[in-house]
Amino acid sequence: MKKRVLNQLFAGSVFALSLFSFTATAVVPPAPSINARSYILMDYTTGEIIAASNEHEPHGPASLTKVMTGYIIGKELERGTISLTDPVTISERAWARNFPGSSLMFIEVGREVPVSELQKGIIISSGNDASVAMAEHIAGGEGAFADLMNAHAQSIGMQNTLFRNPHGLPAEGQVTTAFDMALLTQALIKELPSAYALHSEREYTYNNIRQYNRNSLLWDRSLNVDGVKTGHTAESGYSLITSATQDGMRLITVVMGTQSEVARAAESKKLLNYGFRFYETVTAYEAGESFVSQRIWGGSIDQVELGVQDAVVVTLPKGQRDRLEANFVLDKPLEAPLALGETVGRVYLTLEGEDIATFPLVTQQAVERGGFFKRIMDNIKQRFSDE
Repeated sequence: MKKRVLNQLFAGSVFALSLFSFTATAVVPPAPSINARSYILMDYTTGEIIAASNEHEPHGPASLTKVMTGYIIGKELERGTISLTDPVTISERAWARNFPGSSLMFIEVGREVPVSELQKGIIISSGNDASVAMAEHIAGGEGAFADLMNAHAQSIGMQNTLFRNPHGLPAEGQVTTAFDMALLTQALIKELPSAYALHSEREYTYNNIRQYNRNSLLWDRSLNVDGVKTGHTAESGYSLITSATQDGMRLITVVMGTQSEVARAAESKKLLNYGFRFYETVTAYEAGESFVSQRIWGGSIDQVELGVQDAVVVTLPKGQRDRLEANFVLDKPLEAPLALGETVGRVYLTLEGEDIATFPLVTQQAVERGGFFKRIMDNIKQRFSDE
């Protein structure tokens, strides 16, 4: 923020904190045409949706389901209810032979396999057999594990998702959306970085069988893709969740229902290139930053510093950060005492007249009540003040 001009009005009305420059307005073309039943492009840090179509439309999740399975494994490891070295005895229900023609880790009934291997088998090899084995180990069965999946989905905010099994093979009523899968991916990256790191692994060998991650964008040198998951069934088509970073920005894409493996990668790449080319993630204010001094009545001092408690991060068209304007509204005239970090109003961040973010306006210092004479004088001044 390079220039700050404060127009002071009466307390309780709008105060304009303008951060102007004479940068030309950015020209941002429409998002590219995406050949998929539904898709979304999201800024990981802000949650801003840069582009989307049919993002809330229910869709069969296929193996995208395993992102939730891996998320729960990570959560249970974090809680200490399971450990990476736990031996898991493979039941007949988890036996690879029960899933002919589908993605497998190739585990055998009766064998003991460590959680660490099954976790890799799910995330890297997309093993349906490994998914059942871990569902049984964590919850005792697939049904109970599905209940756990749905509970986590609700806590994340996945309002249009219902899981029926841990692997994503077609089941009655099992649906998700591109938006919900983006939310899940955002939670996975933020909350479980160690578990997420496995999604960047390109290959995995178990039982002398070497398998490659089906996310072909992990090999694309033009992008820094580090996840996330592929999915395919005859009913759902080819789907892909990706996440990539560039110049301090992380994007998440979900494309669902494309026509082929090549198409899902190509459509995802188009979205990533568009997002990185025309947008950026900007820190408008740092945590604890003070940006205005305001009159306070009846205090030990006359001015109190106001600002933000948490960092304010927004998604903007590239080159537009200096055109941001911050308008803030005080809840009431400021009167002592005030505690450090006390909320006294709200700040509205705008670009070209449109609101793009709102956040609490807080005190950056504590202000005690002034002495008796100071309070009397301030009371008289306040009656004739327009602040």
